[in-house]
Amino acid sequence: MNGLLLAVATGVLLAFGLWALAGTLLPVRPRLADALDLLDGQLAAPVAPSGSGFDRLGGWVRTRLRRPVSADTSRRLRMAGRSVDRHFAHKALGAVLGLLLPSLVGAALALATGTGPEIPAMVAVLCGVAGFFLPDLALRRADSERTEDATEALLTYFDLVTLERLANASGSQALRSAAAVSDITVFATIRDALERARLEQRAPYPELRRLGAELDLPALVDIADVMALDDAGASLSGALRARVRELRDGHLTKAKIAASAVSERMGFFMVIPSLVFGMFFLVPPLLRLVGG
Repeated sequence: MNGLLLAVATGVLLAFGLWALAGTLLPVRPRLADALDLLDGQLAAPVAPSGSGFDRLGGWVRTRLRRPVSADTSRRLRMAGRSVDRHFAHKALGAVLGLLLPSLVGAALALATGTGPEIPAMVAVLCGVAGFFLPDLALRRADSERTEDATEALLTYFDLVTLERLANASGSQALRSAAAVSDITVFATIRDALERARLEQRAPYPELRRLGAELDLPALVDIADVMALDDAGASLSGALRARVRELRDGHLTKAKIAASAVSERMGFFMVIPSLVFGMFFLVPPLLRLVGG
């Protein structure tokens, strides 16, 4: 049995090594559709490895693996304010730790008890794979919390935009002045989008709609639609305050629903001690009935 486990572990390690070597040496052949989109400007150019230290490690891993980052992962990284290189650095660190820790424990057990390296080798491979995908799972698990925080930050941003409009600022000026108040991720992302629109000499509202669609923030799209009325000469103060009030009411309703769901789950755990206490009185009579 030990020989079979050693053969399986050796085969897995050899297969992984050959796959990594092939992925490093084989030339990259981009898809024709991606090349045409890149020339047309519809697709962003690949980001070259930048930075130093930890980020440089992540950039090296990303270029060697040549694995594309999905749209959902890119959105979650932008919401978290984390670069793609930093994310791949976390993945590489998790894989290395997953490989090293079981190996060190297995070596210590082998020295102490004289056991073989088969089981620690298999555990190290499994832990290495799990450590590589652990940052993705952690990023996905925290997605709802980050979206909630981003929505609250957007509501504060909308209040600032309303105050700027009440101070007789134009729509574009109100958006830029409100975005310059804070340096958190949502404000910085909005500020970058507004600056991009200004440099391209375009209206900022389509850029905000695109940003809201990319980050899955429908509130930002709604406010962009309301602010776009400024080009038509409409009065924005009343419409903007009414829309912000509706967004706050919707956000409060979702928070109440989530709190009610948590309370219901807590009620289930409160019932368990009562059931256990009732079993102390029910079990003895049932045992006497069964025994009689």
